[in-house]
Amino acid sequence: MMNSETFKVATPSDLEIAMTRVFNAPRRLVFDALTKPELVKQWLLGPPGWSMPVCEIDLRVGGAYRYVWRNAAKGKEMGSGGVFREIVLHERIVCTELFDDAWYAGEALATNVLTEQGGKTTLILTVLYQLRETRDAVLKSGMESGVAVSYDRLEELLASQGTSVKEKGASPS
Repeated sequence: MMNSETFKVATPSDLEIAMTRVFNAPRRLVFDALTKPELVKQWLLGPPGWSMPVCEIDLRVGGAYRYVWRNAAKGKEMGSGGVFREIVLHERIVCTELFDDAWYAGEALATNVLTEQGGKTTLILTVLYQLRETRDAVLKSGMESGVAVSYDRLEELLASQGTSVKEKGASPS
C-alpha cells in the first residue's frame, strides 16, 4: 500500500466497521471522486483484474446508485446498489448497500464523512451491519486489502486531478 500509515480499520461497535484514510487533496476533490461515475470507475475496483462496467449514480436523497464489477479472466461479476439517505455537499454521504448475490443478511448502511485540514482530507467510511456475525464475516472476507488497494488508486487519481487543476490555472481549493 502506498499510504498504509494513513489507512486504519476499526470496529467502533459490535455492528460497525470504520475505515479511515487521509488523502493529500482537498475534500471537494475527494467528494467528487466518491460521487461522479467517470471517477468512481477509475478507483473503486478492489484487487487487480477487476473493472467496473456499470457505475450509475443518482446523487440526491432518495436517488439510487448501482455498481457492477467484472473480472473477465475469472469469469466473475459482482453487483451492488443502494439508496442515498443523506447528502451534505463535500462533507457527508449516507447510503444503503445491498449486494445482488447477498452473502449476508439485510442491508448495510454506509456513512462517508470528509473533513479537511491543511489541504488534506480525512475520509471515514463507517459501515453499519444488522448482525455482529455479518460484521465479523466481512472483516474476515479480505475486504480490508481490497479497500486499501482501491484507496491507493484513489490517491493516485486525486494527485492527477490536482495536477490538472493547477495546470489549468485554477485554485485547487
